Amino acid sequence: MSDQLSLLPFDLMLAIYLIAIAAEAMSGALAAGRRDMDIFGVAVIAFVTALGGGTLRDVILGNYPIGWTQHPVYVYLVIAAGLLTTLVAPYLHHLRRAFLLLDALGLVAFSLIGCQVALLLGYPTVVVIMSGMLTGISGGILRDLLCNQVPVVFQRELYASVSLVVCALFLMFGAIGLPVDANSALCFAGGLSLRLLAIRHGWQLPTFSYHRRWD
Repeated sequence: MSDQLSLLPFDLMLAIYLIAIAAEAMSGALAAGRRDMDIFGVAVIAFVTALGGGTLRDVILGNYPIGWTQHPVYVYLVIAAGLLTTLVAPYLHHLRRAFLLLDALGLVAFSLIGCQVALLLGYPTVVVIMSGMLTGISGGILRDLLCNQVPVVFQRELYASVSLVVCALFLMFGAIGLPVDANSALCFAGGLSLRLLAIRHGWQLPTFSYHRRWD
């Protein structure tokens, strides 16, 4: 599964992809707004957040041409979603919740899409999982770095672990013959639920804190 319509073999994954890039674009716009960026900055952060992970994945996997270069409608969609966010943000009374929900949608959806891309290209299992995780988390990492923040993936509730679980379940269910559309829907719902539960209950991996002074 690439970011190209020609490689999206069934409508469910296309719908998931479009929802994901719009959601991540909106999360990028909200992050830019917290840094008081101008409209150009909002558009750039929205674009990088939504399409950066897939671009990085395709470069690493040698999957050319990059999808959005062949389908500029994706660019229009993410920039429009980012700019629309600047209009509706004043009416969102729980911006942090909105940001986390949108980011969770993108994380899970991109993880599934990244797996499908690597599967179609014939890569082995470990590369398929890494492709899913790379697609899932890279856009958020780029967003946070450009907004001068420690990336969410490195410091908060279960994040990359959710991507890993989604990728593993997608491969497992596929191996036992679950139809791909049902597999995608099940993994999407399960991954999103896991991420939202992690946010609600503060589930996270053990942290490493080391403050010893070097003499």
